[in-house]
Parts: sequence; C-alpha cells; structure tokens
Amino acid sequence: MLRVQEICKEQGITMQDLAKKMGVTYQALYAAVSGNPTIGKLGDIAKALGVNVVDLFEGNSQDSEVNGYVKVKGTLYEVHSFEDLKKLLELNV
Repeated sequence: MLRVQEICKEQGITMQDLAKKMGVTYQALYAAVSGNPTIGKLGDIAKALGVNVVDLFEGNSQDSEVNGYVKVKGTLYEVHSFEDLKKLLELNV
C-alpha cells in the first residue's frame, strides 16, 4: 500500500495540492496512487513530496519476513515484505 496520502498529511498538504504541484489533475494522481503506478509515476510523486521512492511504501518493520534492497535501473527500492516485492515486480520496470 502506498503512503502518499499519509505523507501529504505529514507535510500539511492535500492530495489536490500535490496534484497541482505535479501538474496533473487530482483524478490522475488518485488513479495512479490507487492503481498500479509505473516507476516513473512513483518517481514523480516522490520528487514532488521531497522523499525517496521507497518512502512511498508501507512496511518498514525490521521483523518482516523479507528485508532488503533492490536496485533497478539506478533506482534503489527498499523491500520489507513479500507484498512489497510483488508490487515491485508488478511495476513493469
């Protein structure tokens, strides 16, 4: 699950503010966050929020079944569960 809305709340902005900052409609941002965003879209969201792409994902527990890093085309992703790994594989890198 992506943490975009949670990060927006932490930063005191709305999803509408984030969409405007990215130059997209709220509907387009919502669709990306709710669906299966591309790595490029995740990068755009992370850049607009001023965070790393891995920060967009839930699950930063040291006690998880899986803990590690995956580097894809120069971008480093942090993985903390089989679900995180599955999502990364579904990104169609």
